[in-house]
Amino acid sequence: MKWKGRLAFRQFIPSKRHRFGVKFFVLCDVLTGYVEDMIIYTGSTTDIQHYPGLGISGSVVMTLLAPYLRKCHVLYVDNWYSSPTLFQHLLSLGTGACGTVRANRKGMPKFTCKMKKGEVEFEENGSQLAVKWHDKRDVHVLTTVHPTGMAATGKLDHITGQPRMKPVCVLEYNKKMGAVDKADMMTGFHECARKSTKWYKKIFFHVLDTVLLNSHIVYRQITEKEITSLQFRTNLMRGLLEEYSTLRCPAKGGRPALDTPLHLTARHFSSEVPQTTSQGSKTRRHCKVCLSSTRKGKQRRLTKHMCVPCNTPLCAVPCFEEYHTLKNY
Repeated sequence: MKWKGRLAFRQFIPSKRHRFGVKFFVLCDVLTGYVEDMIIYTGSTTDIQHYPGLGISGSVVMTLLAPYLRKCHVLYVDNWYSSPTLFQHLLSLGTGACGTVRANRKGMPKFTCKMKKGEVEFEENGSQLAVKWHDKRDVHVLTTVHPTGMAATGKLDHITGQPRMKPVCVLEYNKKMGAVDKADMMTGFHECARKSTKWYKKIFFHVLDTVLLNSHIVYRQITEKEITSLQFRTNLMRGLLEEYSTLRCPAKGGRPALDTPLHLTARHFSSEVPQTTSQGSKTRRHCKVCLSSTRKGKQRRLTKHMCVPCNTPLCAVPCFEEYHTLKNY
């Protein structure tokens, strides 16, 4: 996970695109891509159970696989984890393993130094099979579940026209390896993390993205519906808002909204225009609707009625009703 801030267990890996970051050890299901478990590498304080003779990489594998041992699973790993000692230990616990391996690992057999493209060499000790195959470069594979032999890839060599052949273990490794990289890619498409100076916030949102990925996978498995990750997140947010959102209380005080004028709200009653002189004649004022109407021609009409809350003179019929029911009268 990319992180360039100050952090004691921040890792520097030059071969990665994000050279600085927090290292995660992740266990994924091959068939669905579901993230089963993860461990954050924090140096010497990493939360793993140490197994004598297996080193850090082997101890990480055994810690992640603890709930899944003796269930006939097959583990696929890259060359940082693979070793004959680890694979033999897994085999004794009813778990198969396959992965690329470094040629200088302790217990690896010696192979021919120089090989031509397409050549392959097998070494077997009864429980493990070590393979050296030269493609564009030397590839070393260690497995406890695959037989010796070559298999067709379904493609033709563009030079010879013959079917391309690969070792069986290499074919299976290419098919079933990469679930962790795919999970990382899927969470990176619509990640919810934002720029922050707190490393624990970044990790929290990274874990939250992983939870959303798992829920998307479970949803597709249960409903058998093909839905994109973005659409799933949109539906999830809409469902959470409909279930748990609370209505806001109406605002008190302040200016009224522009789209709801005062004369369209509250309660209004017609009354007579108050007298302005001591004589007995009734005071009259010009009706506002008649003066400023846009629905009919403007007129100068006197009226003795008004709306006291609005302080507006209005004809009793029909101007009073139109003024209090129409926005554009």
